[in-house]
Amino acid sequence: MKRFVAAAAILAAGSMIFAGGKKESGKAAAGGAADVSGKVVIYTSMYQDIIDNIEVEIKKAFPKLDVEFFQGGTGTIQSKIAAEKDSGKLGCDILMVAEPAYALELKDLGVLHPYKTPEAANLTFAYDADGYWYPVRVCTMVLAYNPEKYTTKDIPTTFKEFATDPRLTGYCSMSNPLSSGTAMASIVGLLDAYGPEYFKDLGKQKVAIESGSVALTKLETGECKEIMILEESVLKKREEEGSKLACIYPADGVLSMPSAIMTVNEKWSANNNIAACEAITDWFLSREGQKCIVNGWMHSVIKDADLIPYDSLPNDALFSKTIDIDWEKCYKQRDSIRTLFEENVTIKKK
Repeated sequence: MKRFVAAAAILAAGSMIFAGGKKESGKAAAGGAADVSGKVVIYTSMYQDIIDNIEVEIKKAFPKLDVEFFQGGTGTIQSKIAAEKDSGKLGCDILMVAEPAYALELKDLGVLHPYKTPEAANLTFAYDADGYWYPVRVCTMVLAYNPEKYTTKDIPTTFKEFATDPRLTGYCSMSNPLSSGTAMASIVGLLDAYGPEYFKDLGKQKVAIESGSVALTKLETGECKEIMILEESVLKKREEEGSKLACIYPADGVLSMPSAIMTVNEKWSANNNIAACEAITDWFLSREGQKCIVNGWMHSVIKDADLIPYDSLPNDALFSKTIDIDWEKCYKQRDSIRTLFEENVTIKKK
């Protein structure tokens, strides 16, 4: 099954699907997790409430380790790293951003540490051949609607029609690709799938560019008929609030983004605690770490049929049809694609 488009040089040979049984993490299995100590700072784009839950589990796994998280959108993290790099030292030891494109950039800049995790044998998504980054969670862009106000007969069920169906004009919303890594990756995939006309159509559609929380509220009130949003945002609302808002898994394919985990090398690392960073990487890619990911309404990166987010689909079903995203293009042409989007779609300044 084809999962993602990426330059062959950055992927491990045969990295589409790996066979492998369940096993304990390399360092954890050796009984070393309890002895991992010092401090590690992690920059991540995951939501704060998910981080809060992960912190509890990491403390159980590594009782002697001080793990500190900084939460921000991918755009915020990119700006923070750029400023820190000018000072000669980064403020973090691990990064977990929304998609692999930024990992490719940081690898080229020479700030990442290569590590061959034993957990790679059980991954079902592509990773860096040299061990500079691994997928740690899968964010999935879908469409969503309010079945208490509309039916799927009243609204389109494809990403293509999201931009062209006149029934949505002035009644649709999506996140900002200038600040959101998943939104940026999504427009790269949609640009390749449907050409520059897609951005023009979004502009004509008067799509609102706003946060997911605002868009979900508009779905509830009926101010929006349909939104482009991460599946996890809808699933979270359904489980925690009993919301009736529902996902549409587009007929032309979902947009899937494997969030990368990567370790900063000794030259740039804030705490020079490489051994701890490798142990944390192993833990995140283990079954125990992936439980935390799935409990955060995101999809697991390992081969385990039991790990399914609340109210979602198994990976094989969800990703049976995807719109491909070229991660190299997402990295190398980021600025020009953002400019093209801004030229066609109105983004209100705050």
